[in-house]
Amino acid sequence: MTRPFVNWSGSVSFTPGDYAEPAGEDEVRDLVLRARESGSTLRPVGSGHSSSPLVRTDGTLVSLDRMAGVIGQDGERATAWGGSRLKALGEGLYDAGLAMENLGDVDYQSIAGATATGTHGTGIGFGNLSTQVTGVRLVAGTGEVLDISATDNAELLPAARLSLGALGVVTQLTLDVQPRFELRRRAWCAPVEWTLDHLAELQHTNRNMDFYWYPRSDLTQVRTMNRVDDRPEDRMWAARRVLAAGPWREPKEVEVGPTHRTIPQHRELRFEEIEYMLPSEAFPACFAEVRRRILSRHRRVVGWRVLVRTIAADDIWLSNAYGRPTATIACLQNTSLPYEDYFRDMEAVFRQYGGRPHWGKKHWLTARELRPLYPRWDDFQTARRRLDPGGVFLTPDLARLLEEA
Repeated sequence: MTRPFVNWSGSVSFTPGDYAEPAGEDEVRDLVLRARESGSTLRPVGSGHSSSPLVRTDGTLVSLDRMAGVIGQDGERATAWGGSRLKALGEGLYDAGLAMENLGDVDYQSIAGATATGTHGTGIGFGNLSTQVTGVRLVAGTGEVLDISATDNAELLPAARLSLGALGVVTQLTLDVQPRFELRRRAWCAPVEWTLDHLAELQHTNRNMDFYWYPRSDLTQVRTMNRVDDRPEDRMWAARRVLAAGPWREPKEVEVGPTHRTIPQHRELRFEEIEYMLPSEAFPACFAEVRRRILSRHRRVVGWRVLVRTIAADDIWLSNAYGRPTATIACLQNTSLPYEDYFRDMEAVFRQYGGRPHWGKKHWLTARELRPLYPRWDDFQTARRRLDPGGVFLTPDLARLLEEA
């Protein structure tokens, strides 16, 4: 069967040649072998939250929605089906007394899609979601079912933990987990100058910290989260000291609860987004230029906000935080407003400061520009050609990202 596909924001729409919802691994394998024999492509799809065209295909679009849920756990690791949505996965782990270490702002992504595109939360001590992956089970382009972990096909693990769906259909993931815990979320508004002046302190004295900058008002909203059972020294004295500096609110407790209910935020408003990952040391100069350009060129059409977060360095080959502590800047624009001129201008700034684009969000880079940004790029390509020698998963949009013209 086939049906039109439209992503969450509405900016990516297409009708694949076929659409499949396999109920098990054998059905996935049959779909892969059929695509290989016919010379067509196959593309796995998650929840459709991504605003990049990675899922676009005229071949078979494969949803793993029927392959969801926690398969098993031992207290330190849990294995889940690839189609598990983060919200349901969080509830399943919670019922077992467990939790993932960190999450992003969105919980309706699938775990396979979120890790494949480098989805991340915030906190200088936390990597993106892919760093929590200790094992991957996938159906490769040859039809072979592979287990990849520190003990099985270990040489492929740095590629499989974040693969863009280019290595195969990820049917199961094994994750590091820990005993469940609760977080206390606080938020307050402050002048942007105050936030930037106190940014390092806020990042180092809170488990999770990020901020939104609102170009229309030139104010920020600071958000912090800390474990209820491990509260750090209260540094809000600095905030209270500048109460007279501008229109802002005292810090307030927004929510207390387990990670999967406290970190993700529900949003009715839909938006397009560009996000780049920058070397942490480049953030001050980059953000200053972003702010200058938005205020001088784009303020009239910028309808929402700019989000700043942090990610710890990792060793995953296509991770945007590979080899360096990372600061991220994301520009969000209401879907009812134009975004391309604005985003392209921001992309020019991000590239000037060594930024790497988020794989699941808007950007205009191709393999020619991407390859120099990733020291293990060629190793990933070797792994890809080994697992998918016939190009079953190499859709045109993926080829634009991975193969130089």
